[in-house]
Amino acid sequence: MEWNKGKSKNLYAMQVAIIFLGFIIFGLSENIKGPAIPRIQMDFMLDETQIGMLLSLNSFGYLLACTFTAYLTRIWGIKATTILAFVAMALSGVFIYFSQQYMSFSASYFIMYIGNGMLEIALAILGARIFVRNTGTMMNLSHGFYGLSSTVAPLIATGLMEVTIGGYTLDWRGMYLIMLLLSILPIILMSFHSFAEEETRQEERLPIKSLLKDPVIWMMTLVLTFGVVSEMAVGGWLVNFLEKAYGWETVSASSMLSAFFLCFALARLVLGPLTDRIGFTLSLFIFSGISAICTFIAVFGGESFAFLFAAGGIGIAMIYPTVMAFISQRYSKNSDTVITITVTVMGLGSVIGNYLIGLITGVVKSYFGEGTQIGLLRGLQAGYSVIGTCAALCALTAIILYLYLLKRKEVI
Repeated sequence: MEWNKGKSKNLYAMQVAIIFLGFIIFGLSENIKGPAIPRIQMDFMLDETQIGMLLSLNSFGYLLACTFTAYLTRIWGIKATTILAFVAMALSGVFIYFSQQYMSFSASYFIMYIGNGMLEIALAILGARIFVRNTGTMMNLSHGFYGLSSTVAPLIATGLMEVTIGGYTLDWRGMYLIMLLLSILPIILMSFHSFAEEETRQEERLPIKSLLKDPVIWMMTLVLTFGVVSEMAVGGWLVNFLEKAYGWETVSASSMLSAFFLCFALARLVLGPLTDRIGFTLSLFIFSGISAICTFIAVFGGESFAFLFAAGGIGIAMIYPTVMAFISQRYSKNSDTVITITVTVMGLGSVIGNYLIGLITGVVKSYFGEGTQIGLLRGLQAGYSVIGTCAALCALTAIILYLYLLKRKEVI
């Protein structure tokens, strides 16, 4: 019996380590694009609308992965599915490195997003299975590692792009290759361990039709979608905004993005227990509201308020892990299905969100004067305000959900 307890503890520790390491890799792969996008834009001669289209179309790869990953975990197991996600990310780094044409680059980026989507679903399912106590704290702690790696990702990316080896400058292609090949590390770790797969009897699971009729799932899906669109768009657009609106150097703009993710990481690491104490749904309203306020002041308050771009990370950081904690508590026997539903819709929102930011930026820029500084500034402000609007809609949907659950005495 003691041997079994020790084995169980070792398995739990290894799975926690995989979750933490997985989120570190995920944060790096997702947020090295901030400093790289202006260079990608210049190399392929793309405008803001095309960049928005690139990010939204590649988010479709993320969306696609969300639709089948939970199914793969049921037929192949969580271990094999997670390894496959890491393999896709590593291969995408090789493909990006050798891509010289825009189409081949887009295809490579698409593969990376598929890997990202698979990894996020797999880690969310694994976390929902093993974090049965102090769920909010543990979910925020694990996602805090995403924030920590996201904090250093822009600075590492900026530095690597300047590295010269044997007269060859790595630039953004070499940077992507090195960073994405880090996915090999968790593959090696997982190869030496076996995962205990969840055994849930079919009669314990609710049919998907019943889940789709639950209004709580759809309200929570909207909260997650608005929140994550606001969160993920920052990585793609903040550096671009600061460089073009205020003329910041790449290092300074990347440092602000890193500051955003530092606030983001610290919020998840420190404020996780607060979500357990005040409740998940009320936490969602409070934190998304804080993020919306900070973002709007930063966008329209001028360069002196740019620090609030970073402060906005404190609020928006709490949305994703708190939603995952809510799902694991309310739908413990159906968490993989519910996660698939919510994250799939979230992926669709990311596709639309990135496209809207690029489109609105281009339209407003043209309206105020294509090629003028005021036109560029107003376009960037209008486009970035979509991020603040999504945070505000997240808060609005969260308070509606809170009142709905309060009326039924089902607040978590």
